[in-house]
Amino acid sequence: MQYIWLIPLLPGLGAAINGLVGIRSFSRQTAGALASAMMLAAFGLSLFAFMQLLALPPDMRFHDVNVAQWFSAIPMQLRNGTIGTFQVPWGFRLDPLSGMMILIVSGIGTLIHIYSTAYMAEEPRGGVARFFCYLNLFCFFMLMLVLGNNFLVMFVGWEGVGLCSYLLIGYWYEKKSASDAGKKAFLTNRVGDWGFVLGVFLVFSTFGTLDFRAVQNAAAAMPIESMRFGVLSFICLLLFVGATGKSAQIPLYVWLPDAMEGPTPVSALIHAATMVTAGVYMLCRNAVLFSHAPMVMNIVAIVGVLTALMAASIGLVQYDIKRVLAYSTVSQLGYMFTAVGVGAFSAGAFHLMTHAFFKALLFLGSGSVIHAMGGEQDMRRMGGLQKYLPVTFVTMGIGTLAIAGIPPFSGFFSKDEILFRAFVANKAVWVLAVVTALMTAFYMFRLMAMTFLGAYRGPVWETHGGGHDAAHAHDTGHDADDDHGAHGHAHAAHDDNGGGGHGHGPWHGPHESPRPMTLPLQALAIGALIAGFVGIPPALLGGNAIEHFLEPSFTAEAPVGAEAPGVAQGVSPAGAAEQAGLKSGATSENEGEPHVSRGVELGLMGFSVLVALIGISAAWKFYVTSPEISDRLAGQFAGAHRVLSNKYYVDELYDATVISGTMASGRGLWAVDRGVVDGAVNGTGRATIVGSWFSGLTDRTVVDGLVNLVGWVVQESSHIFRRLQTGLVQNYALLMLFGVFVFVSLYLFVR
Repeated sequence: MQYIWLIPLLPGLGAAINGLVGIRSFSRQTAGALASAMMLAAFGLSLFAFMQLLALPPDMRFHDVNVAQWFSAIPMQLRNGTIGTFQVPWGFRLDPLSGMMILIVSGIGTLIHIYSTAYMAEEPRGGVARFFCYLNLFCFFMLMLVLGNNFLVMFVGWEGVGLCSYLLIGYWYEKKSASDAGKKAFLTNRVGDWGFVLGVFLVFSTFGTLDFRAVQNAAAAMPIESMRFGVLSFICLLLFVGATGKSAQIPLYVWLPDAMEGPTPVSALIHAATMVTAGVYMLCRNAVLFSHAPMVMNIVAIVGVLTALMAASIGLVQYDIKRVLAYSTVSQLGYMFTAVGVGAFSAGAFHLMTHAFFKALLFLGSGSVIHAMGGEQDMRRMGGLQKYLPVTFVTMGIGTLAIAGIPPFSGFFSKDEILFRAFVANKAVWVLAVVTALMTAFYMFRLMAMTFLGAYRGPVWETHGGGHDAAHAHDTGHDADDDHGAHGHAHAAHDDNGGGGHGHGPWHGPHESPRPMTLPLQALAIGALIAGFVGIPPALLGGNAIEHFLEPSFTAEAPVGAEAPGVAQGVSPAGAAEQAGLKSGATSENEGEPHVSRGVELGLMGFSVLVALIGISAAWKFYVTSPEISDRLAGQFAGAHRVLSNKYYVDELYDATVISGTMASGRGLWAVDRGVVDGAVNGTGRATIVGSWFSGLTDRTVVDGLVNLVGWVVQESSHIFRRLQTGLVQNYALLMLFGVFVFVSLYLFVR
């Protein structure tokens, strides 16, 4: 555990090598092998560190490593008027929560890297190295985010994954829709980051430290703000704003569906397994803070369940296979926020883990389908692919059963735990969550039916060797979805027999993906099948091991009911908590909740499974046995169908308000700058020019005129006086006599 700092360093090193050398020199295979090897090594270290963590007693499962001093001690005034010390180490912390996260990031990240070696094989050589550089860099920042032991180290990873998201979504930067989607993701996340930064500022000014454990210890000793919106509530609200940006919640969810413009491995890694869960992880990491701000937790639960419901309803009518999964991701993230909002932190983290398996599986499976269909993403132009893609069909089927919540797949255990906690905490939230579960089962089996079952509806192909792609589609009776379009670059790889890739050669019909793509699918399918067994609830005679394992990460050690130690006296909260040696922390998920009998809990489980089966049955009826029903319903409820197809017109609303308002403000400021600021500067310049002209005129006519006049007078008078200078003594004597005469005359006259 002493070397946990190597876990993020390894993919960071891979990114540096591929970025500095690989783009110019490496082959596609070398770039992919290097990036995959670095991730595999990081996973090995993560697994070793996790096993060491498991060997410790439950109350001792934490280990801090400070690599260096980042900010040396700087005196700084706190909110209460005392002087604190701003001092931040570059530190990492391994505990149950971060241990689970590094296994998810490095393990699933490794599988996605391996998958990408085949998926991106037809890209230009330098482009492949650039892609793997971005993937490794993303994993470096994500591991930094989950391992950081203070807010600033987390913030470095937080901003880093945002940057890498922009780079990966816009990987095909020559394609306008991809570059626009990258910019949309980057700017939307900056809105959330504004709240996160303000929250971090308020954390330090309140507690005098940014260390997670020290903040939790100090917060645990403060009173719960159940009747007022105090400083803890403001901190939690600001942090929640940051989480809504990263984890795509209302109103900042709009970037994630457009992020599907990136390559499919990017969707699987960033927008299913890791980055979008960063907001959930951050809330769970600050469980003690949120448990002391119940009003904010209510906001979190409401926003989460509404996001889950809204995104699920949009997913009902989407035709782009990746967009269905994108809205599914938004919906599942809403489930996780709902869990956090009702105080079920371990349930939210548990669903984060199971979701990583089945959603990465579903995204990679969709990439296998797109690969098989030569870049086609519209499900209306698929159908009947079960016989062509048997491995993809079976593995995606497992992922679909998991996300629908069918036992014994992993999603059943985590989703049921969230529904149970919601039922106990808030019946209205539970009802909305159940409706969302019904929609989830429906749209996921709709995806499976339209893609793999029924008759083939896609492009025809030539069965003989050679020739050209006869990519004319069968008439399906549908117009192409506005959001649909094949990628501008190839996604296909060579098949096992060395056949041509779809993007750069003739397409010879749908076929199973090569081994580097199907093996990760099978590994993820195993995870989606068995990962839930670590959270079997007591009602099913299990011990809910993951809840007990994660519990130390959601609690703190601090005196109960006392003023936050160290804040008023300048003592470290962590040091005061160690001196006190008393256990306190976030409200336990079992603490203060009404007792629910085992029968009720089993009844709720049965009801959630029944709801999922109803959704599956409806999808089977509408899209397999009687597909005409879906067309008829779309016609009968054309208005609702149009609203859902256009995603509630939220993008149009943002275009008409936020974007248009921002552009109008920009144009207005430009007009003010041009007319007022530049006008004032230019007017001053013109006034200076006019003034200088008048000044020159005055100088020429008045000043120079007076000087020239004096010179002229002197010159002209000199002619007269020159005549008096004759050089004759008698003339001078005569003038002297005349002068004496005049003087005497004047003297006598005056007298």
